[in-house]
Amino acid sequence: MAVGNQFSTVGKVLYAQILVTALVALGFLWVGGWQYAISPLMGCGIALLPNLYFAYKIYLARNKEAQGIVSAFYAGETIKLILTAALFAMVLQVPSVNFYTLLTGYVAVLSVFWFALFYWRD
Repeated sequence: MAVGNQFSTVGKVLYAQILVTALVALGFLWVGGWQYAISPLMGCGIALLPNLYFAYKIYLARNKEAQGIVSAFYAGETIKLILTAALFAMVLQVPSVNFYTLLTGYVAVLSVFWFALFYWRD
C-alpha cells in the first residue's frame, strides 16, 4: 500500500474522465457552437454516469468481507451495463442527436481507462 497517496486510482480515473468530458465539450463548442456540442456531451455523460455509479457501489462495499465485495462488484457491473444501455436508448430518441459525435464523446471518456493502465499503476 502506498503511503501518502492522496487519491486512489479510481478517483484519478473519474477525475480524468470528467476532464476529458470538459475538453470534448469545449472542443466541439469551439468548432461548431452549442448545437454541435450537445451530442458529444451526451455521449460523455453516457460513459461517465454509469462509471460514477459503479465506483460509488464499490466504495460502499469497501469494508465488507471478500464475498460482499465480489457481490457488490457483480451487482454494480450489471447495473452499470443496464444503465449504459438505457441511457443510449433514451439519448438516441432525441431527433437532433448526431450519432457520430455522440459516439466520439462516449469513446473519448472510455479511452481514459486504456490510458490509465499506463499512467496510474500502483
